[in-house]
Amino acid sequence: MKLDIRGKNIEVTNALKDYTTKRLSKLEKYLDEVKEAQVALSVEGNVHKVEVTIPLNGVILRGEEATDDMYTSIDMVEEKLEKQLEKHKTKLYRHHRGVGFKQAVKDKIEQELKDDAAPEPFKIVRTKRFALKPMDEEEAIMQMNLLGHNFFVFFHAESEEVNVVYKRKDGNYGLIEPNFD
Repeated sequence: MKLDIRGKNIEVTNALKDYTTKRLSKLEKYLDEVKEAQVALSVEGNVHKVEVTIPLNGVILRGEEATDDMYTSIDMVEEKLEKQLEKHKTKLYRHHRGVGFKQAVKDKIEQELKDDAAPEPFKIVRTKRFALKPMDEEEAIMQMNLLGHNFFVFFHAESEEVNVVYKRKDGNYGLIEPNFD
């Protein structure tokens, strides 16, 4: 499994890379199909946060932990992801009644690929239209909160592009900016 390890407000040393690789490589025993994982290490004050995202053909495993020690955070996120895989494994095992987990995942992925050949059309039940008023992020967040929504599409006054603000699970806000590369 190839790890894309990035740091924010922290220098990602070789020791940190090696430890992260060693801990997260334990997850390979559950799945052969994992080719890549994104790891974000960040430090904000005394909080050392680790976010791991592993895409698995249609399923995304995600773990996030924050403690006062980076190595502890890495250990905890690995344990969290292992529990997620164990839960998923048990579910698939029961569904396939004894077929090996790796074979069951492979069969499931192959079935999804076959099913994708003739996808059922999505049903749109409502369409909304609204004028895009130029505003900044703060005004967009206020509008979103006033409407009671968890996201809001707006025309960014500075960049002159359509952006989206959204409320994150941790109570903070996120901004999605388009990138037309």
